[in-house]
Amino acid sequence: MLNIQAFIDGKWTDGSGARNDYFAAYDGAQLGTSASCTSADVDAAVEAARAAQQAWAAMPLLDKADLFYRAFEICLTKNEAIAQEISKEMGKTIHEAREEMELYGALHFRRAAEDMMRFRGQTLPDTETRTNNMRTLVRHYPLGVIGVISPFNFPVDIPAIGITYALISGNTVIWKPSDACPGSTSIYASIFEEAGFPPGVFNYVPGGPDAGSALVEHDDVNGIFFTGSTAVGRSITERAGFKRLLLELGGMGPLIVHSDAEIDRAADAAVNGCFYMAGQVCTSAQRVLVHRDVEAQFIEALNDKVKQLRIGDPLDEATDMGPLIHDHAVEKMQAHIDDAVAKGATVYQFHEPAGRVYPPTVVTGVTKDMLAAREETFGPIAAVMSYSTVEEAIEIANDTEYGLNAAVFTQSVRDSWRFIDELQFGTVLVNETTNFWDQLAPFGGVKSSGVGRELSTDALLSFTEKKTIVLNVA
Repeated sequence: MLNIQAFIDGKWTDGSGARNDYFAAYDGAQLGTSASCTSADVDAAVEAARAAQQAWAAMPLLDKADLFYRAFEICLTKNEAIAQEISKEMGKTIHEAREEMELYGALHFRRAAEDMMRFRGQTLPDTETRTNNMRTLVRHYPLGVIGVISPFNFPVDIPAIGITYALISGNTVIWKPSDACPGSTSIYASIFEEAGFPPGVFNYVPGGPDAGSALVEHDDVNGIFFTGSTAVGRSITERAGFKRLLLELGGMGPLIVHSDAEIDRAADAAVNGCFYMAGQVCTSAQRVLVHRDVEAQFIEALNDKVKQLRIGDPLDEATDMGPLIHDHAVEKMQAHIDDAVAKGATVYQFHEPAGRVYPPTVVTGVTKDMLAAREETFGPIAAVMSYSTVEEAIEIANDTEYGLNAAVFTQSVRDSWRFIDELQFGTVLVNETTNFWDQLAPFGGVKSSGVGRELSTDALLSFTEKKTIVLNVA
């Protein structure tokens, strides 16, 4: 049983709100109690961050980098403890939780420091005079105070991107984590104190939506990094004023299996795309578009692989897929299945449901009027739709307000490039699952899937302001 506190201005505190119990996704067992920060606590955190920001921005980069490398080493010692808490709190398997920490969460400390070392401004030529007396420079300066509001599905990895890149570029940070995951996030928050970050530079305010709203609307906050639903993203856009926004929102990613695809490889990618983390990933394959010539072969291969999945307790080393985050998510899965069946689809399930462990489900004969093809399911459903031509596949794929990740399986270079050019998504992957991302590549969506790009130098651009400097040296 953990007793979670807030961390404001270098001190751990219970905050001013009533404490909340929090529970395991798999079996509902109580895991501990957590502070619930109010707008007053957010005010205190913002005041501390504002007071600390100027000195933090002025700290030499190598000194900041030393803190980041120290934090990285400390995080390595805490990876397993954090992974265990992630698995209990939100239900991803222990293997998926370890992957979150070992491949992503811990390494952001090192990546951010190294990216900042190589982050460059510009020196521009003089094009306005013929004297060569003008010197024009472009430098990057921190925005000021950044609010980071993060989701349950990657409770440490996703906010770690915003936190580390905002901090290394000279901003100070207030983090409002998912209220479903206070245990894992509080352990990660403790790293900043242990590494020796100055008071006020990093602040941690666990709580509900009211704390997030206070951060979004605060006049002394300069930027918001939010990952979550498109509905909340729209609300943030309306309420944030002129703050810099970096928003990573929903997705309805298609995985397209063309007539010349390697079927077994595509089926493996669909298993990952649809059932990794029980489908609770914004980059998941929400729709599987299959050419009619290979549809029967693909469905047989996919079903054979789904039958072999082991579902259940996420802390069991043998488990391939754990539970959904809460009962509402289970209800949404069933609503999408019931709607599909009522409209003529066929459902394949090879496991028995058990509480929040919803069986990985293949639905065939899906049409664009079904909920599974229109709404982000965010669960373990492979919604299979059929098509006959490249043009039809592209039309179906683009028929959504979302545009995060798309994948296509084909051996044709010509068709690959057509899909790449015409699919309206922030990332297009060829012969790879929708759930692939590289930490050195910009990540983000188009249309209603977000604003801006995160990771690598794109994150540094998101958390800094360009300043043009003109010198007359005559």
